[in-house]
Amino acid sequence: MLERFRPLLKKILEPIAKQMNINPNIITLISPFIAVISALFFGTGNLLIGGLFILFSGIFDVLDGAIARYHNRSSDFGAFLDSTMDRFSDAIIIIGLMWGGYTTWLIGALAIHSAITVSYVRASAESKGIPCNVGIAERATRLIILVIGAFIAVIFNNNMLMNWAVLLMVILAYITVVQRIYHVWKLTSHERRHL
Repeated sequence: MLERFRPLLKKILEPIAKQMNINPNIITLISPFIAVISALFFGTGNLLIGGLFILFSGIFDVLDGAIARYHNRSSDFGAFLDSTMDRFSDAIIIIGLMWGGYTTWLIGALAIHSAITVSYVRASAESKGIPCNVGIAERATRLIILVIGAFIAVIFNNNMLMNWAVLLMVILAYITVVQRIYHVWKLTSHERRHL
């Protein structure tokens, strides 16, 4: 969904990446700590600052890839580490929202499960050599939903709006899982013709 903004984001981040000739894995490892700070703010009742730290975490998450590409330091381990830290960040942010009472334990658990499942389906497909970067709710979309939900809940002084934002994120994530399964099913249709 947000792929159309990638050229703009690339234009913004390239000058920054050019100046930061460091190991991109260091940036990757900073991102989950920022997510922890976001979760702490959510847990202690500050939706606005928690939402801002989700944005900071997302910027770091994109920046590590930009640095790796610009300085030709991409690696299989870097990609693995990035994906692993993303899952940690996703879970800790939702745990913070549950701790702060902004979402129910059931919706929070489903949010963690759906985020992990979206990632797993893609990783499983790509381990078989099947490209699977499809679906309406990639990670960036899900994080933006949380940020917008936090800001709207603050503006209208209604914490339950955050619960609805998390629920929307869950629904879109599971739709993405179905889209990815269907995508792989279509790309492997030749296998079923031989059965």
